[in-house]
Amino acid sequence: MGAVSEGERSGRAPGSRVGPEVLSSALAAMIDAVGAHSGAVYLLPDDEPVLEMAVMAGLPRSFAAPWERVGLGAQIPVARAVRERRLVWVGGEEEMARSYPRVGMVLPYSFALAALPLATASKVYGAVFVTWPGSHAPELSDRERRELRTGCERLALRLERAAAGNRPARSGADRPAAGHVGADQPATGSGADQPIAGSGDAGTPDPVEAARLVARLPYGLCSLDPAGRVVFANEAAADLFGVPVDELLGATLWASVPWLSDPMYEERHRAASISGNVTSFVALRPPSDWLSFRLYPGTTGITVRVIRARTVSVTSPPDAVRDDDAPPPLVSMSQALSLAGALTETVSVQDVVRLVAEEIAPAVGSGALALLGVRAGRLHVLGHHGYRDPHVVERFDRMPLASPTPGTQAVTHGVPAFFGSRSRVEQLYPGREFASDGFAAWAYLPLIASGRPVGVCVLAYAEPHDFSTHERAVLTSLAGLVAQALDRALLYDAKHRLAQGLQAALLPHSLPSLPGVEASARYLPASRGMEIGGDFYDLVPSRPLPAAVIGDVQGHNVTAAGLMGQLRTAVRAYTTVGQEPAEVMRSTNRLMIDLGTDLFASCLYLRLDPARGRAVVARAGHPPPLLRTPDGRVRALDLAGGPLLGIDPEATYPGTEIELSPGCVLALYTDGLIESPEVDIEDAVAHLGRRLGEAGDLPLEELADELVGHEAGAEERTDDVALLLLRVAAREGG
Repeated sequence: MGAVSEGERSGRAPGSRVGPEVLSSALAAMIDAVGAHSGAVYLLPDDEPVLEMAVMAGLPRSFAAPWERVGLGAQIPVARAVRERRLVWVGGEEEMARSYPRVGMVLPYSFALAALPLATASKVYGAVFVTWPGSHAPELSDRERRELRTGCERLALRLERAAAGNRPARSGADRPAAGHVGADQPATGSGADQPIAGSGDAGTPDPVEAARLVARLPYGLCSLDPAGRVVFANEAAADLFGVPVDELLGATLWASVPWLSDPMYEERHRAASISGNVTSFVALRPPSDWLSFRLYPGTTGITVRVIRARTVSVTSPPDAVRDDDAPPPLVSMSQALSLAGALTETVSVQDVVRLVAEEIAPAVGSGALALLGVRAGRLHVLGHHGYRDPHVVERFDRMPLASPTPGTQAVTHGVPAFFGSRSRVEQLYPGREFASDGFAAWAYLPLIASGRPVGVCVLAYAEPHDFSTHERAVLTSLAGLVAQALDRALLYDAKHRLAQGLQAALLPHSLPSLPGVEASARYLPASRGMEIGGDFYDLVPSRPLPAAVIGDVQGHNVTAAGLMGQLRTAVRAYTTVGQEPAEVMRSTNRLMIDLGTDLFASCLYLRLDPARGRAVVARAGHPPPLLRTPDGRVRALDLAGGPLLGIDPEATYPGTEIELSPGCVLALYTDGLIESPEVDIEDAVAHLGRRLGEAGDLPLEELADELVGHEAGAEERTDDVALLLLRVAAREGG
């Protein structure tokens, strides 16, 4: 393995109290123990939910540039390992592309990866990942799992002791493992620095004879360290490259050999480094000589063999020459791919604003940004970041597009505007205070999606900035990606607002107060689709006896919500005219069939008589209610019932009388609260019953929050959740 590179950001992380040599040693030991070829340690700062790379080994740190800082919610293996506190295994290229498309798009190579959390029983301190060439077995062996878990547990304990202020003396375990280089040591290069041939006294290789042997080779030979720097080259290689050996050493081939500056050649080096497979390519040395390169990856770098190639036929040669004094790319290919992948994952407008602020603006050197949308001939502020005074941005809100400003003109004409200094803005827009935001340079990028303007992105720079042709092209391209994401997000937010409004109109705004009964309800929409569904509940204060109902229409879309509204209205109407519970169910069933819908619904209906401590219940294929008595015991009520509503026009729904003693709690719920692919339905009901028994003495509002707490915090809900709790008040003197 090559050098272990140290991270720049570690001051706020618990690991900052652990020397980098400890992290390097632990990482090197894990890599050695499982025969991996690269890896990294991430630390979790105390003040924000991100993982920051502390050290990396075996590969150039630039390969992992898109993931120097990783949000805990990111869909990449190390973040998932921390969220779920478990080992995450990715067995190859196909699995990576399927499960983690952002990583697979940036690193489309054959390699395997394992990620593990650095955690003790009480706290997570970070994460580790290690990688193997694609030739690794499809699954981790038991020994590899054990070695990785043991290594992470040991490092987590060291981080815990360091965080507590107990800094143990450096022991032998802290020293870099054999063949590895710590973060505080310089890289030593690759295996080509060692004697490779010859025989000296007592069997010791003779370096002089080895050098002579290499010099006599009929082809070029050079050795690259993990970062791609040349640590050895013979004269044949120097002749083929057209660059003296002393100019090659210490530099990357792509920097020292102008005609190898095309990114495709560096990409082949990266493919060999990550996959561990021998890789070949041909390159044109101007004006007409083709050279064949063969890259042999090893544990300490890559050996490159270079020979003259046979005749090569191409339609157009690559751009071979790059100005040696040209600045580095504004955004690397890997970063651009990662940003594009990240933008495809954004859902809401705020997701887009957050991504531009956290990933795109820092990548292009911007200190602040504003994202403005277009609606009804005006600009609207969608979000901003980095401005000390938010009023600087808010003044653009509702600004007419006819106003002569850089932002409005960028939108109107669809042409980006770049201002490298304050004087340039004042020259083109005299008399207007556009430069009062504390910044010195600006880029106004129109956001055009499907040929129409959706907004403008404003990037501000702290110092005067000369926007080169290359930089303008990069920013314009990134603006196109942002525009597509923003267009989707605006549509999603509009649908989301529609769904929320429709759901609010269909469900009760509040529950009525009933004599002798306290009530509380909760509703959670499915987190997929339009976040609207067919679950409903209601409390009807009819005379002489009130009623409660809960139901679930199949599906969670606008059709299901519309049918739910009709059923809720029908149940209220049948209750108001005095129908008994069994008849309310029969009438609702017939109505649903008459509507001619293909959907079905479950329903549970109660006629309450709290004064007598009784209730009559009719059930149509709905999960059984749970009854908690004042002594804390809970049972699922075994009720007679009929089929789902909307199936059989002749179905009957007999009523069952139940006892409601003072202080008891009745829990009515839909299946979204209990159903899970991994859990049997009876076990799920029993688990809900245990939670109700343990928390049933809480105030009813707190009890409702407790029972839906797990679902409320879930990242994804595949079904709606409705809960209606009823507590019978204690009688006077009870």
